Amino acid sequence: MFEIRTETPKDIPAREALLEACFGDERFAKTCERLREGRLPAEELAFVVERQGELVATLRLWNVTAGPGRPALLLGPIAVDPALQGLGMGAKLMRHALARAAELGHRAVLLVGDAPYYRRFGFSAQAVAGLWLPGPVERERFLGLELAPGALAGARGLVQATGELAPRPDLASLIRALANDDLPSVARAA
Repeated sequence: MFEIRTETPKDIPAREALLEACFGDERFAKTCERLREGRLPAEELAFVVERQGELVATLRLWNVTAGPGRPALLLGPIAVDPALQGLGMGAKLMRHALARAAELGHRAVLLVGDAPYYRRFGFSAQAVAGLWLPGPVERERFLGLELAPGALAGARGLVQATGELAPRPDLASLIRALANDDLPSVARAA
């Protein structure tokens, strides 16, 4: 049985291990990472899938602008345990996240990904034709979805991060945690 739920701080080590298994260190070099680094995910829009107490999938949405004065969300990364891919879990997680974003009043979602996969959820390159990202990206992989009609109509400009900054760890707390071999505390602080 799979359960989709909101991510908690206790999920961070398992989420990071899953992302490492799915994408490796290359994920840190991606342009979308520039929009996420040092920021918190959008409120109530970070999800995990759990099976028998094990985290097996993750998806986060981030606050950005789709050009000046046009709030949007950036989706990613989405990851599913490689041993469980092909069971529809990623699609179910996507639909859950998009529905929740719409319920919360968000109007548009952007992402960089495989167009044939994301097309079934309504994403298209046309929706973001007037936008660009702060770094290199294969243009055909830059996609957008309107959660509200017209949300991306006429959108032009640079996509920029607007999300809340993540708290910076207190160095003294990190040193104490390392001295006490309290690694989970270190992971939460970082």
